[in-house]
Amino acid sequence: MSVLFVIGGARSGKSRHAQTRIEALPGRLAFIATGQAFDTEMEARIARHRADRGPRWKTVEAPIDLPAAIDGAARHADALLVDCLTLWLSNLMLANHDVETGIEKLCGALKVCPVPVTLVANEVGMGIVPENALARRFRDEAGRLNQRIAAVADEVVLVAAGLPLSMKRPG
Repeated sequence: MSVLFVIGGARSGKSRHAQTRIEALPGRLAFIATGQAFDTEMEARIARHRADRGPRWKTVEAPIDLPAAIDGAARHADALLVDCLTLWLSNLMLANHDVETGIEKLCGALKVCPVPVTLVANEVGMGIVPENALARRFRDEAGRLNQRIAAVADEVVLVAAGLPLSMKRPG
């Protein structure tokens, strides 16, 4: 198992860093997308991201069942990039799925994945306390999710202003 967790704020460069790291690996690559295009802005964002990836990439959409997508993609790719865990968490919460069960299944899938996996997430706990209960719950759940993934990961990199900072090194 080899799990890289790349975390950072919005527009910090975390996705670019994760993609660059995984593209340095040989073989077939799978991009597991958790975002959904509910409006034209998100459609354009998804199209831009697809255009940034070359022919080595196969895209798998997994807004809810991320553990199954990781298992399936690992059968046909030599490395996986999941972008992003924060949107996946939003999807789980808005669909009234059990977040703790989802995180448990995700951690289990990462522990047995036979190919390298890179996961991207937003750090949402460095700002002000949100004013409504749902936003506070989301912030709290995201913090717990990020801690759980960091514990499972072999390497954790924080990206701020486009600069990577190693937080946990392999080995």
